[in-house]
Amino acid sequence: MAREDDLRQAAPDAPGTRPGSGGVTRRRPLREQHVEETVEIAVPVRTAYNQWTQFQSFPRFMSAVRRVEQVRPTVVAWTLGYGPLRHRFEMEIVEQDPDAYLAWRALERHPSHQGEVEFRPTGTGGTALTVRMLLEPHGAAKALARSSKVTRVTARLVHRELTNFKIFIEGLGRESGAWRGTIRNGRVQHDHPEPPRSRVAQWPVG
Repeated sequence: MAREDDLRQAAPDAPGTRPGSGGVTRRRPLREQHVEETVEIAVPVRTAYNQWTQFQSFPRFMSAVRRVEQVRPTVVAWTLGYGPLRHRFEMEIVEQDPDAYLAWRALERHPSHQGEVEFRPTGTGGTALTVRMLLEPHGAAKALARSSKVTRVTARLVHRELTNFKIFIEGLGRESGAWRGTIRNGRVQHDHPEPPRSRVAQWPVG
């Protein structure tokens, strides 16, 4: 596995952006990652994606997630833990395309990771759900991140939680809710943007 410095050289603009139409900057999938796990789910892409956007339901099926709070439209606070141990951090959704893609980054003082989720239809009408994560530890934790053992443990945890999601949504058979918005560069995109507001107080309209 490449060292963190090597990863930055290989992908200097990680997590990676590319210019889109209208000058909007859009992400591209992580070219380098420490963890990549995929599960196939026997529900359509739209159903799997819609349920995934219901972050507050994650504690119902993910063993490491204790609480999820929506702080702002693009910022979510996660509380993870085992037993009495708890760790709370905020995560920003930097890009989101309905039924296709979601990318995030941790907002800790020293960000620990970034990642993405892809949704792809399978030949049987189900969903292939892939999670990729790039670990970004600091201090003494850098050496641990370069350890293949730590990477394997993280990969097993991600795969287990994806399997839990698979069992959960297949058991439901349909989504419990949905958020169908689009996010670019950490901002929600609106189909009908609000007209610019006048800087003059109580400016007459009409």
